Amino acid sequence: MIKVVIPKETAKGERRVAAIPDTVSRLIGAGCEVWVEAGSGNEAHYADSSYIDAGARVSSDKSELFANANVVVKVQAPDKEQASLLSPGAVVISMLYPAKNPEVVEVLQRNNITALALELLPRISRAQSMDVLSSQASLAGYKAMIIAADRLDKIIPMQMTAAGTLAPARVFVMGAGVAGLQAIATARRLGAIIEAFDVRSAVKDQIESLGAKFVEIPLEASEGAGGYAAEQSPEYLQRQQELLTERVAAADIVITTASIPGRAAPILVTHEMLSMMRPGSVVVDLASESGGNCEATVPGEEVSISGVTVVGITDIPSQLSVHASQTYSRNVLNLLLAMISDGKLVLDFSDELINSTCVTHQGSAHSKESASPSTSSIPGGNS
Repeated sequence: MIKVVIPKETAKGERRVAAIPDTVSRLIGAGCEVWVEAGSGNEAHYADSSYIDAGARVSSDKSELFANANVVVKVQAPDKEQASLLSPGAVVISMLYPAKNPEVVEVLQRNNITALALELLPRISRAQSMDVLSSQASLAGYKAMIIAADRLDKIIPMQMTAAGTLAPARVFVMGAGVAGLQAIATARRLGAIIEAFDVRSAVKDQIESLGAKFVEIPLEASEGAGGYAAEQSPEYLQRQQELLTERVAAADIVITTASIPGRAAPILVTHEMLSMMRPGSVVVDLASESGGNCEATVPGEEVSISGVTVVGITDIPSQLSVHASQTYSRNVLNLLLAMISDGKLVLDFSDELINSTCVTHQGSAHSKESASPSTSSIPGGNS
C-alpha cells in the first residue's frame, strides 16, 4: 500500500494545506494509506478530526510520519528538516522552485529522493486538471481586485445620489493571463470601467468578452513557449512605455500580473508613472514574488509613494486558504491518480507530465533531454 504523507507547511505566512478530507478519502479509495501531520489543516479550517473521519491517520510524531513514506505532498517546498527525514526512494510532490531552494534540492538529491515540481507541469490539455499555477492564479486575481477595492478611497461602481453622480472607478490590468482575466472579471462585477494590456494580441477577445477595453500597441506582439509572454524588442518596449504611462496615469487601480518563467518580473510601472497617478490610487503587484512589475514594489509589504499605495503582498492565495487548499488538493489528486496503477505509484518518464516536472531522481538532477522512456514503480514500501 502506498503511504502518502501530508506534513505541515513551514513557509512563513503559508495557510494552505496540500490535501483536504475529501481528497484524502479519494486517495484511500485508490488504495493509499494517508498520514497527516497534526494541525496541518488548521489554517485552512480543516480540523484533525475531519481527516480522521475521512480515514487518514493523524500524527504529531515526525519520525512516525515520515518513516517509510512513499509520497510526500506539500504546497511549498519542504524545508531541510523535512527533506532530511525522507527515506531513500520516496517521492516529493510540491511547488519546488529549485532556483529559489537550491539547498533543499541538494538534500533531496543527496538522499535519493524523486522530486516533482508542480510549477513545471506542461501546459497541455491532459494537465489542465492538475495545473496548480492556474488554479491559484485565478484566486490571486480575484483577491487582488478585492484588496485594491479595500485600499481605494473611492467606491468602485457609479452611484447616482441626491448630491450628484459618483463616477465609477477606473481599473487598468497589466497582463491578461489567468490572474489578470480573473481580476478583470471581478472588477466588472464590482462595476468598474476596465482597461487591460497584454503583449499577446491573442488574448484580446478574452479581455473584451469580460467587458474590458483592450489597450493595443500597434507594433509587434509575441507569445513565448508554454503560452507565456516572450521578451520584446527595444522599439516595442519604448512605445509600450509611452502608452502604459498614459493608461496608468488615468487609472484609480492598477493590477499587474506579468511574469516570465525563470526570470525576474519585467518592470511595467515606473516611479515616473506612479508620480502621475492621483494620490489615493492603488497598485496591486501580483508579480512581487519575482521582484515585481512596479519599480516601487517591496515584496511582502505595502508602501506609499507620492500618496499612491503599492501593495506587494506575496502568496495571496494563502489569504483564501479554504478554496486555495480545495483547488490545490484536487490538482494534486488528479496527478496522483494518473500515476497510480495496480496499487503502485508508477513513474513513467516517457510521460511528459512526469518528465517535465521531475527535478531530482535516483541521486542526481533529472535531465529531461536525456530521459529514457523507462518506468519505475513504488509499491507498498520504498524501492
